[in-house]
Amino acid sequence: MVSTTSSEQVSSPIEQIETGVARIQTDVADDILTRLRGSEPAFFEDAVVRVLLAMGYGGAEQRGRAIGGTGDGGVDGVIDQDALGLDQIYVQAKRYADGNHVGREAIQAFVGALQGRGASRGVFITSSSFTQNARGYAASIPTRVILIDGTELADPMIKHRVGVRVRHTYAVVEVDEVFFE
Repeated sequence: MVSTTSSEQVSSPIEQIETGVARIQTDVADDILTRLRGSEPAFFEDAVVRVLLAMGYGGAEQRGRAIGGTGDGGVDGVIDQDALGLDQIYVQAKRYADGNHVGREAIQAFVGALQGRGASRGVFITSSSFTQNARGYAASIPTRVILIDGTELADPMIKHRVGVRVRHTYAVVEVDEVFFE
C-alpha cells in the first residue's frame, strides 16, 4: 500500500494536478531565465520582440523587428501597431545577470531615445530586475514606459509558447449532467 501525506489526503486530484503544473511552470520559468541570461544580446533582443508579437502587439501581420546593435540609438526593437507604421512601440532589452539591477539612469536614457524618435511610449525589458528608483521614475514621467523584469518576461513566454513547447496534454473529465437528464 502506498502511504500518503496529510496534504495529499486533503487535496483533490484536480488540486494535485494544478500544484504539479505550477511546479513545472516555475521550473521552466527558471530555466528560461537562465538561458536568456546566457544568450547573446542579439538573441535576447529578438526573443523580447517575439514575445511582444506573440502577446498580440504588431497585429495579425506580426509587424515588429529587433533593430539593436551598434548605432541603434538606444532602441533595440520596434513594433508597428498599424499597417502603415504610424503607431509604433519602441523596445529596450537589457540582458543582465541575476542581481545586476537596471537603475534609473538606464530608464532615463531610454526615455531620451524615445523622445529623440518622437515617441511617447515604450517597453523596457530586462532578464534581471529594476531598482525601486527605476520603477519610481518610470511611474512619474509623462512618457509611458512599461517595465518588465525577468520573472514577468518568463510568464508570457510560457503562456504564449515562445521558447517552450507543450510536452503533454491531459484531459480531465467529469460526468455530463445534461446528458443524464
